[in-house]
Amino acid sequence: MSADRAPDVEFYPLSAGVRLPFSEAVRVGSLLYLSGQMGTDGSGKLVPGGIEAETHQVLANVGAVLERHGSSMDRVVKCLVMLADMAEWPAMNTVYLEHFASPLPARSAFGASGLALGGRIELECIAVVGDR
Repeated sequence: MSADRAPDVEFYPLSAGVRLPFSEAVRVGSLLYLSGQMGTDGSGKLVPGGIEAETHQVLANVGAVLERHGSSMDRVVKCLVMLADMAEWPAMNTVYLEHFASPLPARSAFGASGLALGGRIELECIAVVGDR
C-alpha cells in the first residue's frame, strides 16, 4: 500500500437475525478490532457461575470471532477489560491467563457500572489478521 492511500476497511456484521447497533468486528488493513464480548452462550444469555464462568465464556466468544475473521488468540495484540467490580480482578486474571500464552498482549482495564445484561465482564480486543 502506498503512503498516500488509506488502508482498506471491512465491516463484519453480527450473525444473521441479531439486531444490535454495531459490527461484530472491523478490519482496517492488517488489524482486526473486535466489539466488546460478553459472557453469553449461544442463546444470548449470560452463563451462570459468576466472574470465572463469564470470563471463560467471554474468551471463548473472542476466540470464535477471531477465527471467523482469519485471526486467533495468539495474534491478539491488545485487550481492554471492563469489570463490573474491580474486586473480581484476581479471579478474572487467573482465567484470562489460561487463554493467552506468552508473550501476552498489552492490556488495560477499568471498573464499569451497568455492563450490558448485568454482566460481570466485557472484553474487547485488537488482533493481527492476514498473512503471518
